[in-house]
Amino acid sequence: MKAYFNNLFSYDKYANELIADLIIKAESPEKPVKLMAHLLTAQRIWINRCKELPPADVVLWADGQPETFSRTIAANSTEWLAYLDDLNEKDFETVISYKNLRGESFENKLTDILTHVINHGTHHRAQIGQHLLAAGVKQLPITDYIFYIRENK
Repeated sequence: MKAYFNNLFSYDKYANELIADLIIKAESPEKPVKLMAHLLTAQRIWINRCKELPPADVVLWADGQPETFSRTIAANSTEWLAYLDDLNEKDFETVISYKNLRGESFENKLTDILTHVINHGTHHRAQIGQHLLAAGVKQLPITDYIFYIRENK
């Protein structure tokens, strides 16, 4: 499980970097900036939940600052990969208790949370891509996982 999720979180960093670079090159259209900021903030919220830390002091749908995306992507990736590296195989079955932003309590297995974080990023990168095309970007980068694996393994 550890190697599997390490691959996914490395891919997530790669895909986030490609999309963030394109947002900046496209002169930072408002909706893609907001979606990327949300994606990165959600990663921060989830890592705190997984590490059983107090909730991150962030706004989930805040206006983003494109010039901070690269630094935030690197920091999020470093923290997620370090967290994964500290896990043993049994830890992936751990149930994490947390509260959502409305204060409602939930419990989910770590593997389900990790899968959610990756899928959440993919979902919002697709939305960002559509908004970038509507803003006049002619071609999106290839962010498919299988392409990443072919090119980086």
